[in-house]
Amino acid sequence: MAALIETDGHPPDEQSWLDLVATLPVGLALATLDPDGQGRTRAANPALLALLRGASGTPPDVLAASTWIDVEEFNRLRSGLREPRGVTDMPARLRRADGTVAHVEITASLGSRESAIGSRDIFLLVRDVGERRRREEQSRDLYQQLLQAEKMAALGQTMSGVAHELNNPLGAILALAERLRLQAARTPLAAGLATLHKEAERAARIARQLLTFARKRHTTRLMVPVNEVVAETVRLREADLQRAGIRVTTHLAADLPDVFADPHQLQQVVLNLLINAEHALMRQDAGGHVQIQTSAEGADSIRIEVADDGPGMSAEVLGRIFDPFFTTKEVGEGTGLGLAVAQAIIAEHGGHIDVTSTPGSGARFAIDLPAAGATVQAPRAQTAPVADTSDRFGLGLRVLLADDEPALAGAVADTLRDAGFEVTMAGDGEEALARARAQTFDAVICDLRMPRVDGPTFYRAIAEYSAPQARRVIFVTGDVTGTEAARFLDESGCPWLAKPFRLAELLRVVRDVVG
Repeated sequence: MAALIETDGHPPDEQSWLDLVATLPVGLALATLDPDGQGRTRAANPALLALLRGASGTPPDVLAASTWIDVEEFNRLRSGLREPRGVTDMPARLRRADGTVAHVEITASLGSRESAIGSRDIFLLVRDVGERRRREEQSRDLYQQLLQAEKMAALGQTMSGVAHELNNPLGAILALAERLRLQAARTPLAAGLATLHKEAERAARIARQLLTFARKRHTTRLMVPVNEVVAETVRLREADLQRAGIRVTTHLAADLPDVFADPHQLQQVVLNLLINAEHALMRQDAGGHVQIQTSAEGADSIRIEVADDGPGMSAEVLGRIFDPFFTTKEVGEGTGLGLAVAQAIIAEHGGHIDVTSTPGSGARFAIDLPAAGATVQAPRAQTAPVADTSDRFGLGLRVLLADDEPALAGAVADTLRDAGFEVTMAGDGEEALARARAQTFDAVICDLRMPRVDGPTFYRAIAEYSAPQARRVIFVTGDVTGTEAARFLDESGCPWLAKPFRLAELLRVVRDVVG
């Protein structure tokens, strides 16, 4: 080790050096390396003793093998001491007297002189880097959170486009199924058409749930009977579960109070938990059992529990089970969004969802939702209405229908004609604008996104020359959440419907506009 340099020609006395060593905030130690390779500490400053003591106890010897968490790190120090330059800032983990772990960096070298018995001095500097390590971990966590936020922002943009492209064909399917249900209400096809309509609505709800997770959406809250939602969801999955050899039992408490919730979102949560249980049980050869029960937790809370007797989860998996994109399924079997969606929906409803599980003991998900008090006045969830055009309230009235989706536009136009309207159709915004300028319509139904001229531009052009006509515009759209379109709809005050919509909803809005 290099000799100390005197700056003023007057070497400090021994006590001054001892005082300096005692006040330094880093750990210093003088040790001896015996000829057999064993080391022992002869002296240590207060900073090192405090570091190795922890909260209590007698500080251990920094050169004792038992002090080191990882024997490989200890061996690396001993090997490094044989090198001319020793070791510099070597990371290590030391066991304190109180059992906690100290994260340190060690700089050490051998003294130049050898004693008569062959021992050598070791000079050690031990720096506590625990706080720095915690800050680095926090920075890494923040970086991961930023990456996740960017990923979610990209997902939101992607899902907005997906929703528009997916909801258009789903809207056409729903509209056609609704018309066929009405026309075949008393034929053998009625039950099948009702199933077709219900399953198309289910597909549309799944698309909406992805948007619920990626972005905030407007939701429709109703007084929802929990038992009916659970029973209906089980019916949707029961056949698939039975084919997989999985038995489902339900225990639904009587006289449960309603919850104030979006029934479609609540059904999606239960559906996601059922699908999660199904995937877990399919890893077993013998099928399994899923139990769903509801109960009242006091006067203010409703609980829904979904439990399976599957393989259960490790503590590591349990800690990440609600993380977006985390999945234990094989590639192509899941996106890792199901439980994250469920957690987001329940949180938006003022509740929480918990999970308990250990390997080999299955898993139990518990959802707690606030029960609706008597002061909440809201409509109850009802069966989806079917468009009724029997009163032909549109006789003598004209409607302009602007949509670039021919299948959906055709089904809507037929329904409006059934209700007595004279329908003029336009395939893009420019054509719609030309027709609106050529004559006056009692109602205008316009897609928000159209080629050539979009909905907002179309609306502003009409408003410039005919404010009354602009007040009769109804917009339909695949997705407006978090976009300029949402702000436009708020500012314009125009009624609007999210695709896919029910024809009955459309007729209700049209009736309000022309009435």
